[in-house]
Amino acid sequence: MPTPSPARVHDCTVVANEPIARDVFALRISAPALVSALEPGQFVNIAVPGNAMSLLRIPLSYAAADAEAGTIDIWYAVVGEGTERLSRMQPGDSTTVLGPGGHGWTIPEGCRRALLVAGGIGVPPVLCLARELAQKGIPYTVCIGAATADTLVGEHEFEEAGSPVISIATDDGSAGYHGFVTDAAEQVLELEGDTFDYVATCGPEPMMAKVAAAAVHAGVFCEASVERMMSCGFGACATCAVETTGGMKGACMCGPVFDAKEVVW
Repeated sequence: MPTPSPARVHDCTVVANEPIARDVFALRISAPALVSALEPGQFVNIAVPGNAMSLLRIPLSYAAADAEAGTIDIWYAVVGEGTERLSRMQPGDSTTVLGPGGHGWTIPEGCRRALLVAGGIGVPPVLCLARELAQKGIPYTVCIGAATADTLVGEHEFEEAGSPVISIATDDGSAGYHGFVTDAAEQVLELEGDTFDYVATCGPEPMMAKVAAAAVHAGVFCEASVERMMSCGFGACATCAVETTGGMKGACMCGPVFDAKEVVW
């Protein structure tokens, strides 16, 4: 029998919902019971009011969870009608959120140093992991990529979490290195691969595939947080299938974080 999902529906209230980059918003919700259950790398499914024809929740990773305040910070890109409605929600608005969803990051036992590689709106779950690494006293190196400087997020938050970002890359060269973040990650692994025990990545799938290949070449364990439309969030709808070496697996239950070697890229 499949393992039952721990996800439950929680009432939540919008505390803040503000733009932090071009077409990227930071949503803060109050959901005290859910905060205590969340682990880095998991996701939530939020119901967005405003369209009676839209029945599905929106699956989103989270950037921070404050147990004392009972709040969860969710960064999201406005990419369609659902997230556009989400961007219009105001402080005081209420809705429901399903969570915790999925399987989060697995820091290897005895990890000495980690390499974190995030692209675009893949930053939030990696940022959560950075905070956990900092709490455990594990040093880490960060590479962030974005299409342009005005879509870049996470630089200051990674620094506040406990590590300077060593590399920023933008596709158009408007910030940092002119090129892809995978170039920076590959160079770090080529030069310092024997100092890392763990690589974690989230972002566009081609980016993660290259990071995963570089980690294999360097002999370093790598995890990737994949993006799928996790419509139900608890393993019932089969819309979030990921092809793995062990067959098709649902991202909402077996992921969204997978051993990168098991994903068929």
